[in-house]
Amino acid sequence: MPVLTPEGWSLLNSLDGYRESEALALSTRLRGEGHAPELVAAVLTQLKFRSKAAAKFGPFAGHMVFTRAGLEQATRMSVAALHAGRFAAAGVGSVADLGCGIGADAMALAALDLEVTAVERDETVAAAATINLMPFPNASVVCADAEEWLAALDGASGDGAAATSARPGGFWLDPARRVVSSSGSSRVFDPEAFSPPLSFVERLADTGAPVGVKLGPALPHDSVPADCEAQWVSVDGSLTEAVLWFNALARPGVRRSALVLGGGSVATGGDRASGAGGAGPASSAEGVPAAGGAGPASSAEGGRSPAELSSAADFGDSPAVPVAGLEGLTDYLYEPDPAVIRAGLVADLIDREFTAVGGRLLDEHIAYFCADDAVDTPFATGYRVLEVMPYKVKGLRRWVKETGVTRLDIKKRGVDVTPEELRRLLMSGQGKGSKGGKGAGQGKGGKGAGRHATLVLTRIGEERVAVEVEPLPR
Repeated sequence: MPVLTPEGWSLLNSLDGYRESEALALSTRLRGEGHAPELVAAVLTQLKFRSKAAAKFGPFAGHMVFTRAGLEQATRMSVAALHAGRFAAAGVGSVADLGCGIGADAMALAALDLEVTAVERDETVAAAATINLMPFPNASVVCADAEEWLAALDGASGDGAAATSARPGGFWLDPARRVVSSSGSSRVFDPEAFSPPLSFVERLADTGAPVGVKLGPALPHDSVPADCEAQWVSVDGSLTEAVLWFNALARPGVRRSALVLGGGSVATGGDRASGAGGAGPASSAEGVPAAGGAGPASSAEGGRSPAELSSAADFGDSPAVPVAGLEGLTDYLYEPDPAVIRAGLVADLIDREFTAVGGRLLDEHIAYFCADDAVDTPFATGYRVLEVMPYKVKGLRRWVKETGVTRLDIKKRGVDVTPEELRRLLMSGQGKGSKGGKGAGQGKGGKGAGRHATLVLTRIGEERVAVEVEPLPR
């Protein structure tokens, strides 16, 4: 990695920020100053990575080194802090981060004064992690295969007693979920194809050690081991990960949970429900304690506290809720946060927060649900139902024209359609300057501004419907 040479490191840190419009001029200037073209290209690449990384790492990004894949898979710092808090709260004093990547989670662990050994088999990535962990004297990086390193540590070919004394108190893993071939890299979804595989994680947990593992959010429920807590995490409505917690890191009374970070109203332990310990109800909505401490943690996304919905019941054992069909598509429509959906907690959410207002599913296989009144919740996005129409392109084109729609948002669930393609089809000929029908001129901006509409497309039984909705304020 050229930027890790003395000249490269000095040049990289002498430059401030990255602007695509200025990249060519900057490259020309640096080459004119005598820097090698390869070094200039590497420095500009790192500046670009640092700019992109600011969304995940905030001000830390300006002092870090990245690889493209490492940045894509790295945990954002606000989420890594919650990971680290699990270990600190469990009294774990030292952690091995197996497959540490560029060191995001290792940084969060080290920031809580835990002793961290970050293990990474790729030499370039391990070098990046070494730089990123330099501010932490309690962290070290080992370039090795995680499974081989652990086998050696356990004394597979040496002094077992010495290995035991050196064994970390806990383990964090973020397995590689891409395979590299001559044609590039591709994502893999089979947990046994990860590196290291999920079976390795289970064997490690079978020793009784506190273990946490970050996996892709598409993790099938039938792949989740029976003896762990499974937690899905979303940030600002985007599903980011599934984490399995074993042994001392798993909370009593929590089998599965959805942790929601970012926008929306906030649940706190005092005003929504009891905590996730054994004394609370089987399904609970709660505030999440700060990393390693008491009280709600403040998320970097929007400055709001995390909110969590959890259940002690296994997958498929959620409470029964009404399924109303097409007749139930009235008043207010809700789309659960993707973490709630992937954790299988939609029925739990309806049962806990929407029973008093007639909460009901529309189809037992579709996550949308309706209620008679608006409910302010961090676990779902709400809409007021304005009109329910058959999902037929010809009729929707007529609706767009007659109501003067000039801007259209489309959401969908349970129907095979590409929103961008459908929008293009429906809006053809409906530019901002079009004179629409009865709805024209009603949008913000005065006469002729047109109308901004939102459509939700879904399937209810055998019926495909299009619902015009109005987003509720959050």
